[in-house]
Amino acid sequence: MKVKNILVSQPQPLDFEKSPYGEIARKFNVTIAFRKFFKIEGIPAKDFRKDRINLLDYTAVIFTSRNAVDHYFRICKEMRLEVPETMKYFSISESTAYYLQKYVQFRKRKIFHSKENYANLIELVKKHKTEKFLLPCSDIHKQEIPKMLEENKIQYKKAIIYRTLASDLSDMKINDYNMLVFFSPSGIKSLFKNFPDFVQGDIAIGAFGSSTQKAVYDAGLTVQVNAPTETAPSMTMAIEQYLQGESKKK
Repeated sequence: MKVKNILVSQPQPLDFEKSPYGEIARKFNVTIAFRKFFKIEGIPAKDFRKDRINLLDYTAVIFTSRNAVDHYFRICKEMRLEVPETMKYFSISESTAYYLQKYVQFRKRKIFHSKENYANLIELVKKHKTEKFLLPCSDIHKQEIPKMLEENKIQYKKAIIYRTLASDLSDMKINDYNMLVFFSPSGIKSLFKNFPDFVQGDIAIGAFGSSTQKAVYDAGLTVQVNAPTETAPSMTMAIEQYLQGESKKK
């Protein structure tokens, strides 16, 4: 089936026309729609206290997203905890590290960031093995980081401080799209919560990351567009390669 309509399960880029998605739309004459399939909800401090985790028992925090940053400092504020100046921060990317400036003085804190991959992040953490690490996360989270921390015998604790909930997509006609693009297992969960009778049929599915791809397969679906790969480190590059391949089949 020729791909004419693509649904990306993320918010639309601020400048769509100048984004890689805008280029794909013009180059292949396709329509690209954007819709976030899930939403984030903070766990209130009164509920978090039931887990009996004392945030100040930990000397370092690992952040894998901006959501984790926001909700860590939110819950500290709700619990009236003052984060000590000595706290160390380890971020998945440079952009997440700089995002910390919203809450802390960047130069006055010890902030480390990886090159947007978990293996590099773990290497940074291993250099500070004497620290007690806290991993703020959602109730639905990727298992790579906990697994790597355990394999490297890093002392850490998961703190579930926010929830990932399915968005209401009842106004959508999912079968109007020839391609669905997902970036997390939460997107797949939301797909079936909103459309329990969904059948893939001729719809192409794009999945970014191994955990998302696994969620697709576990749901009984197949992946036609996967990233990152050696030739397609980004999802937009993978989509472009797929569309190019399809155009050659004519």
